[in-house]
Amino acid sequence: PLVKRNTIQQRALFKSIFSILAKYVLIPTRINFPVIVILFSNSAASATRKYRASISRAPNSLVPKSTGRRTTLPAHCPDNSHVGLMTILYNNIGKDLARVSMPAALNEPVNLLQRLCEELEYSELLDTACNTPDPFQRMVYIAAFAISGYSTATFRNRYKPFNPVLGETYECIREDRGFQFISEQVCHHPPISACHAQSENFTFWQDQRWKNKFWGKSLEIVPTGKVNVTLPKYGDHYEWNKVVTCIHNVLSQQRYLEHYGEVTIQNLKNSICSCKITFVKSRYWGSDTNKNEVQGTVLDQSGNVIHRFGGLWHEGIFCDTLPTPKCVWKPNPQPKDYLIYYGFSTFAMELNELTPDLKPLLPPTDTRLRPDQRMLEEGKVADADKMKDDIEEKQRERRKELSKKGEEHVPRFFKKAKDSSGQDVWLTNSTYWELRKNPGFANLDNVYLW
Repeated sequence: PLVKRNTIQQRALFKSIFSILAKYVLIPTRINFPVIVILFSNSAASATRKYRASISRAPNSLVPKSTGRRTTLPAHCPDNSHVGLMTILYNNIGKDLARVSMPAALNEPVNLLQRLCEELEYSELLDTACNTPDPFQRMVYIAAFAISGYSTATFRNRYKPFNPVLGETYECIREDRGFQFISEQVCHHPPISACHAQSENFTFWQDQRWKNKFWGKSLEIVPTGKVNVTLPKYGDHYEWNKVVTCIHNVLSQQRYLEHYGEVTIQNLKNSICSCKITFVKSRYWGSDTNKNEVQGTVLDQSGNVIHRFGGLWHEGIFCDTLPTPKCVWKPNPQPKDYLIYYGFSTFAMELNELTPDLKPLLPPTDTRLRPDQRMLEEGKVADADKMKDDIEEKQRERRKELSKKGEEHVPRFFKKAKDSSGQDVWLTNSTYWELRKNPGFANLDNVYLW
């Protein structure tokens, strides 16, 4: 309004402002039009620059050791620039896009169940936390782990993961990392994916519910579930929320992802400390160097800051209040030619691999056996599109059959429970690994989803 109404009083006000500012910065005091210049000192941005400089001086993460698993995909990612994404999205403005069927060319050959497993790419941070006696320092590593799960978004802005069908499962056994993981799609409307991972040092579980909203030029992904980690060695039970992920320029090929919001980490078994992490929303006028900022603090029971840390979620996290200030986490180097393989990391490349010795051990509901996703991975996009439609139609038919009988779907490996705040959560029923071992899924009555 001030700019529109060019009055004598307003001109006098602007001249006063500029005359004061001119004492400190080089700004012309004679102006012929009303302009407001806002100058501010952002201590958080200054801290991020300091952390970033420290991270850049830290040694790069070692290239992951060869695990004998695959290092490339069978085919390059397809060009999806021809897909009429604008028409699809504009026809569904304001709707939950989890309910909207998308062409296979917009997908990457992993699904949301595998994406949950991908959050364990830096599980060594939990191993380090397990071997850190000081509870405040331990919380720093838990926070670094919580941040590390977002780093996969750096190069993953052109494709979306497949939506699991109801009853779909995924297992991952990583002897090299010391954990085994199981996930299942336990609900379809609203879509809920549950997972559980176990190792000698930690237990990790969550059930994630996503709401997707399209707002014209951007797409927001809003998670509502909680992440849980326990460290049996200390009796700790950490719980935290997730932040919003926003895809900007969603209608163009210049898309980029951003995470923003507040994360609060609490130890439900011991209130000696807590942690607050801020994923800073990028400023409209900021440069690329201001994107992806993260700032965090570890607090004692009285709210006093014990540790500060920060950096960028795609470059690393530095903590300068540890006894020896150091970079506590830095993402692994990307594999060769990663851009033509959907931007996948080495860990992501391995998620959908199906080896001859593994196939007979899996239940028929495992994502690796899903034909449309496998076809896309092999570069058979047209076949994947047709198969995807067939699989989704079969899911609708199963839902209609259950509705006619007045029944609801019962998840096979997870059960509904209440968390500490009385909210519904999905927890493992601890049957998967026992059934896998004896009598084996090949000897059981199984549901066939495709």
